[in-house]
Amino acid sequence: MATLDEKPSPMTHNEDIESARVSNDAIVHDRKASLKHGDRALAFVGDERIPLTEEDNKRIRRKTDKVILSILIWVYFLQILDKSVLGYGALFGLQTDTNLTGDQYSLLGSIAPIAQLAWQPFSSFLIVKVPHRILMPVLCLGWGVAQASMAACHNYSSLMAARFFLGLFEAGCLPLFSVITSQWYRRAEQPVRVAAWYGTNGLATIAASALSYGLGHIPSSTLEEWQIIFLFVGLVTIVSAPVVWWFLDNDIPSARFLTEQEKAQAIERLRANQTGTGSREFKWAHISELALEPKTYLWIGMSLLLNVGASVTNTFGPLILQGVGFDKYKTSLLNMPFGAMQLLVILIASYAAQKAKLKSAVLAALMIPVIAGLAVLYVLPRNSGNIGGLLVAYYLLAFLFGGNPLIVTWIVGNTGGTTKKSVVMSLYNAGSSAGNIIGPLLFNKKDAPAYHPGLRKVLAVFVTLVAVIGMQLVNLMFLNKLHSRTRVRNGKAAVIKDHSMEDKYSPLDEEVDENGHKLGERAFLDLTDRKNDEFTYIY
Repeated sequence: MATLDEKPSPMTHNEDIESARVSNDAIVHDRKASLKHGDRALAFVGDERIPLTEEDNKRIRRKTDKVILSILIWVYFLQILDKSVLGYGALFGLQTDTNLTGDQYSLLGSIAPIAQLAWQPFSSFLIVKVPHRILMPVLCLGWGVAQASMAACHNYSSLMAARFFLGLFEAGCLPLFSVITSQWYRRAEQPVRVAAWYGTNGLATIAASALSYGLGHIPSSTLEEWQIIFLFVGLVTIVSAPVVWWFLDNDIPSARFLTEQEKAQAIERLRANQTGTGSREFKWAHISELALEPKTYLWIGMSLLLNVGASVTNTFGPLILQGVGFDKYKTSLLNMPFGAMQLLVILIASYAAQKAKLKSAVLAALMIPVIAGLAVLYVLPRNSGNIGGLLVAYYLLAFLFGGNPLIVTWIVGNTGGTTKKSVVMSLYNAGSSAGNIIGPLLFNKKDAPAYHPGLRKVLAVFVTLVAVIGMQLVNLMFLNKLHSRTRVRNGKAAVIKDHSMEDKYSPLDEEVDENGHKLGERAFLDLTDRKNDEFTYIY
């Protein structure tokens, strides 16, 4: 046995050197692996914690709103506008001029979401692999051309082709916008930002109503009223595509509107999200994980059920109003308050969810007026004495549009990893597309003007939706408990404070676990929410 005064043998000294070298090599290897497989932001800031004040946070957020959010709002507005003018085309003679019969108009409403549904696997791959500055303007140009082409259609088959390509290029829009929002904003900021661009549902409804009313009065011996409407909105979208390319940035490290210091601060302020800032690597392990999670299928179910109802108002809303007894011009104008209600509901619901930090309760509460409106539309006869009640009931359906932005922020806020996030948002869009396919098919032309069978089916859909929301709430609470147990096993606190949901920015606690790691060190490693034990699920 060696005494304290004895020096280590040369062999022992060499072993220590070799052990230290192996340890350093392992650190270097882990660092290289993190840079290769982590977020793009990781290569920009490394392991450094960037000083950031609340004033810095507000300044960077304002700059981001001015550039990124403005683009999202305008392009999403164009997408909804192009999609919703079909219903106004029907008011201004589309069905008669193109000789649509039977369920052909319903199928026109369904073909775009069918194309979206078919394209979703490719959409999720493109969102990860193609820079956003390239992908968004290409999609915008594509659906703009398809929309303008509808003005040249004279029969059912050509209309179906144009609507198919419209849906194909729109397929990546919602998942792309959701991913972009999650990569630029803190989780506490996301509900209002999603509401800002998704709220253009209401603005587009108002604009479509006003444009249809105005453009429908243009005298033309060459073009029909509906052709003028389709051509105008399509051309506006086409012109917007190069503008989007010029102003949009791919991510925070390449943002031209931020200084180098602000880029680092913009990344730091997202650390507490634990959801990453974007990677160009498509990871199949992320897909395997989400395929085995019950919450994935609950998200899809919520999306499908909600959008069955949304498709009804987009495609058949003007026709339902016309069935109350109004001519095509008054029907266009009366749909404007419906659009205003959509916008108001979306903004109020998202603000309430942000302040209450409880999306599930607000989402479930939004469905109550919708159920009431459907019930009134079902029971009231279509006659002049019930016009007021029927209008109020129809306007109550606007509450359903507050649901989608809440579901979107609920999903992106509860999903870590770029590939997993892009795929789950594509699955959400697939559910939305399926709902948009099913919705119009529930309404048959022979049931006009009351559409009782369709209303009865949609009523059952929204009751089911409330139950699914409750199931997801319970599931997320259970997942938080599992993460809490995992943290304890890893030498961390069972409960950690979620700074990402605070109204004001505050840095992560400098808490260190048994292995000497600080909280937030894994935030930019492109880990999924299940693999990151510091991730907190939000309700």
